[in-house]
Amino acid sequence: MTIATFPAIARTRRRMTVPRPRRAWAPWGLQIALAALFLFAGAGKLVASSGYLADHSPFTPGFMRFIGLCEVLGAIGLTLPGALRIRPALTPVAAAGLVVIMCGATVVTALQDSVVLALGPALVGVCAALVARLRRAWLAPVR
Repeated sequence: MTIATFPAIARTRRRMTVPRPRRAWAPWGLQIALAALFLFAGAGKLVASSGYLADHSPFTPGFMRFIGLCEVLGAIGLTLPGALRIRPALTPVAAAGLVVIMCGATVVTALQDSVVLALGPALVGVCAALVARLRRAWLAPVR
């Protein structure tokens, strides 16, 4: 007797031997790194004093706290929906929102300081755009 005689065992065996692509871990690594960065930056804006925020930014402390809250929520949106498999379509949306924030940060940094310093926020924005692009398949509704 061979395994082909028992179709259920043959199907199970074929399913178990399918290799998982190694590149599936790359987006998760990028998402976790970006989430840590935005969580740290956003929490810093939320806990900083109003005087510190007024001295180090051209914007009001209230607006900076709003940006910090958006960064913290974006960090949560980058990881939890995909990890918990609850509304994973929120991950590319969160990444796109963080791209908008980083576009603003790039422009403000270029106008206020220098173009060379603006490359940092621009690179983070490109990484967030890459996550949004890689996870766009999660936007498709599950039927």
